[in-house]
Amino acid sequence: MNELIIELSEISPREFFGNQNINIEKLKELFPKLKIVARGNKIKAFGDEEVLEEFDKRLAMLLEHFAKYNKIDENVIERVVLSRSKDDYETKESSGNILVHGVNGRKIKAQTANQRKLVELMVKNDMVFAVGPAGTGKTYTGVALAVKALKEKHVRRIILTRPAVEAGEKLGFLPGDMKEKLDPYMQPLYDALRDMIPPEKLESFLEKGTIQIAPLAFMRGRTLDNAFVILDEAQNTTHAQMKMFLTRMGKSAKFMVTGDPGQIDLPRHTLSGLKEALLILKDVKGVGMIYLDDKDVIRHRLVKKVIAAYKSIENTD
Repeated sequence: MNELIIELSEISPREFFGNQNINIEKLKELFPKLKIVARGNKIKAFGDEEVLEEFDKRLAMLLEHFAKYNKIDENVIERVVLSRSKDDYETKESSGNILVHGVNGRKIKAQTANQRKLVELMVKNDMVFAVGPAGTGKTYTGVALAVKALKEKHVRRIILTRPAVEAGEKLGFLPGDMKEKLDPYMQPLYDALRDMIPPEKLESFLEKGTIQIAPLAFMRGRTLDNAFVILDEAQNTTHAQMKMFLTRMGKSAKFMVTGDPGQIDLPRHTLSGLKEALLILKDVKGVGMIYLDDKDVIRHRLVKKVIAAYKSIENTD
C-alpha cells in the first residue's frame, strides 16, 4: 500500500480540518478507496498510487482555495473534488470590488467612491498619497491592497511604517525590548493585518520578514525593492523624514503615503513633511493623490458628526 504525507504550513490545521474534523470526513466520503488520517499539522493518505495522485492534486487545489479565501467547508470540498478544472469550481467571490478575503472568509473591499478611486490610483501609479480625516479607511484600504499584492505575488514583502510621535501625550519611559517599546505606535497596522491574515500565517510572515512593521527611523539607508510600502500617519513627518522615505523606493515597489493634515502632533512651527510633499509633488507624473473627506468615514455614525463639529469650529478660527 502506498502512502502520501502532506504537511500544512502557515495555515491553521484546526480551521482547515473543520470542527470535529468535518472537512476530513468529507474527504473520506469523496475518496472511499483511501484511508485518510489527519493528525497535528499533517494529512496522511494510504491507497493505490493512481488514487493518491488524484487526492494530492485535489488537496493542493483546496489548500490554494483556503490560502485565497481563508475559509473552506463541505460544499467547497465537494465542488473542488468533483470539478473537472479550476474554472469549474471558482466562484463569483473572486471577482468584483473585493480586495482580499480576510480571516474566516470575510470580504474586504473599498466601501466608498473615494476608496474605490484610491484603489484605481494605486493600480495606475507606483506612488500614491491618500489624505483625509480619521475613519476614512486610508490605512485599512492601503493594507488590504498590500496584502492583495503579496497574495498575487506582485511583491515579495510588505513594509509598514509610521513616525513614532506621541499624539499630544507624554508617555514617558516604556518598558521592554525594542519591539515592545515600539508596538504601541504600530498597533493600528497590526489590527488591520489581523483582520486580513490568519494568526499562524501572520506570525510566520512577521518572523520571516515577509511583513515588516517598523518606525520610520528604521527606513534610513535602505533600498526597498519588490515591496508594497505604506507610510502611515505621514502628517507627523518632517521635511527630512519625508524626503528620506520617498527616496527609499526601489525597483518593482509600490509606495502609499497616508495621513491627516488636521491631526499634526509635531512641535509648533515644524512644517509637516506631508503637507510639503503634496505641494512639491502635485505635478509629478506617476504620483497619484486622493483626498478623502467625512463622506468616506466608515466608523460609528457619530464619527462623521464629530469631524463636522470640529471642522465648523476650526473654520471660524
